Amino acid sequence: MRIGVPREIKNHEYRVGLTPASAADLVAAGHAVIVETGAGLGIDFEDQDYRDVGASIVADAAAVFAGADLIVKVKEPQPSEIALLEPRHTLFTYLHLAADKPQAEGLMASGATCIAYETVTSRSGALPLLKPMSEVAGRMSIQVGAHYLEKEQGGRGVLLGGVPGVAPARVAILGGGVAGINAAQMAVGQRADVTIYDISNDRLAELDMHFGSQIKTAYASKAAIAAAVARAHLVIGAVLVPGAAAPKLVTRDMLRTMKRGSVLVDIAIDQGGCFETSHPTTHDDPVFEVDGVIHYCVANMPGAVARTSAFALNNATLPFVQKLAELGAEAAMAADPHLAAGLNVSGGHIRHQAVADALNLPFHG
Repeated sequence: MRIGVPREIKNHEYRVGLTPASAADLVAAGHAVIVETGAGLGIDFEDQDYRDVGASIVADAAAVFAGADLIVKVKEPQPSEIALLEPRHTLFTYLHLAADKPQAEGLMASGATCIAYETVTSRSGALPLLKPMSEVAGRMSIQVGAHYLEKEQGGRGVLLGGVPGVAPARVAILGGGVAGINAAQMAVGQRADVTIYDISNDRLAELDMHFGSQIKTAYASKAAIAAAVARAHLVIGAVLVPGAAAPKLVTRDMLRTMKRGSVLVDIAIDQGGCFETSHPTTHDDPVFEVDGVIHYCVANMPGAVARTSAFALNNATLPFVQKLAELGAEAAMAADPHLAAGLNVSGGHIRHQAVADALNLPFHG
């Protein structure tokens, strides 16, 4: 199999689809790896690092797509990349189509087979290729939230952990999944007052067992969320419905009850965001203010810690890349229903029910 790795071109995206170590394993298995020049520079890998393990370096993305059958990326393809896709291609990357109808339509028009990291499943029903980036984003959410609570950044001027005699900041985490639990770990470490909200009583019980008295848990009813938002200094949106658009848990009316200088961090922004007032931002211009409340809605948060993120992602994706390269997309998905769950687009059709429902497009099973 010929495997292509283009340089990521989304705003401030420094990760890479395959590290040299991943490329080495694929080359050793008899596959050809074609890497766009400079693809690894964002995590301090030179072209020579790829040559040293047997990969080929080409001048631009057009050469990668022309020479490869399997395209391995990190972020969703940009319009210039979608234009390079052909029906013979298999694209393996994050797609987040539920919040991006133009991308979905472009991929459909390309005829390519497009497998999304974020909907590949495991035997337990978890999302193994989303998990490492959810871990990163969850931990980062507290880091950036604490930063924007600083007065100089427009925040309320509250130290997350407080000091003796002064209460810590109140942190509300909406969603007790992978991102939420990682956010809680960081917030607890900074001695914040943390409450996690979820609609699964089983999950709330697990969180209670995990954290003990370090956090509080609450059922995520609309009334409970409204009360949480009104009193919180920092709200983390960490809700995920696989393949579907994120539910809007915090309304504009709720926002008006928040204290001026409070901060919202929307980890779910790739799936449309879970705050009604959210819209995607970039690392160039990460925040905006609505009704005196700071919103951080960067759509590729883990790109800010690209080296950690790229290694974590490669650890999770490489076994699936190996399977796709060895068998081809059709046979690999036939052999592995969990990989098949990642199929979002092929043959000009939407092939994932939740994506089709979110985009109001026909589903072809």
